[in-house]
Amino acid sequence: MSARPALFGELAISDREFALFRDLVREHAGITLGPHKRHLLRARLGRRLRALGMTTFAQYYEHLTDPARDGAGELIIFINAITTHKTDFFRELHHFEYLAGRWTPAWRAAAERSGQRRLRLWSAACSSGEEPYTLAMVLAAAGLTPPGWDTRILASDIDTDCLAQTESGVYPTDRVTPVPADLLKRCFLRGTGRHDAEVRVRPELRKLLTIRRINLAEPTWPIHTRFHVIFCRNALIYFDRTMQKTILERLVSSLEPGGLLFLGHAESVFGLVDGLSHLGNTIYARTADVRAGLLS
Repeated sequence: MSARPALFGELAISDREFALFRDLVREHAGITLGPHKRHLLRARLGRRLRALGMTTFAQYYEHLTDPARDGAGELIIFINAITTHKTDFFRELHHFEYLAGRWTPAWRAAAERSGQRRLRLWSAACSSGEEPYTLAMVLAAAGLTPPGWDTRILASDIDTDCLAQTESGVYPTDRVTPVPADLLKRCFLRGTGRHDAEVRVRPELRKLLTIRRINLAEPTWPIHTRFHVIFCRNALIYFDRTMQKTILERLVSSLEPGGLLFLGHAESVFGLVDGLSHLGNTIYARTADVRAGLLS
């Protein structure tokens, strides 16, 4: 027997409707929603139904899947609504301590020998931008930014609202409490007047970022370079094991030999991908002999 619809105000989502939305999320974002996500999906989509003046989830599903109703534009809003965006500046601090304490000195020393001053980093699933801007701060503090260095950071996410936040580089002052005082002064501008409760990332750091919408589950990525560092933290946990393996293989192929891959604290490459050596707590390096060509 089917479970009774769960109520959210005057709205209810049936088993069949949840299954339809679950399949739609998997099709367009590659994300697997378990039964425990039913109430979250109902709550987040319920707000969207009210905004559109709809009274049933079936109406909203028809709207999403009917191109004559501008379903394509609404699909972006739908994906934005169901994705999760927990992030902070200097989140999982040990990763940035590794970069600052071991990786950046090694790159400075190598540059003195070779003259190679090109760096490419990727913050995949960057959410609202705290992670790529933390990377920018670490690089700036180490002196690995322009004009002396050709340094770029790709910041990508599937959520266009998050990318707009990243593009603006504006954050409430309580969001930057994890930032050390010296970096806060060096890397942010304080708002004034009605913006006195906000800070903005300085233009020279914002210019380091290239911001793009990238769905990690799509068969091809609009990327034509390899990276020295990739952060893909707390994103793989939303995919099933098959998709995790596919994404990890392509991430490894996107790294330069010796390049670093940083995962979230609950994520692992064990049994999923070859070509990586374990350096520390969810920090991996691409081995030089891994097969190339996995990235389409």
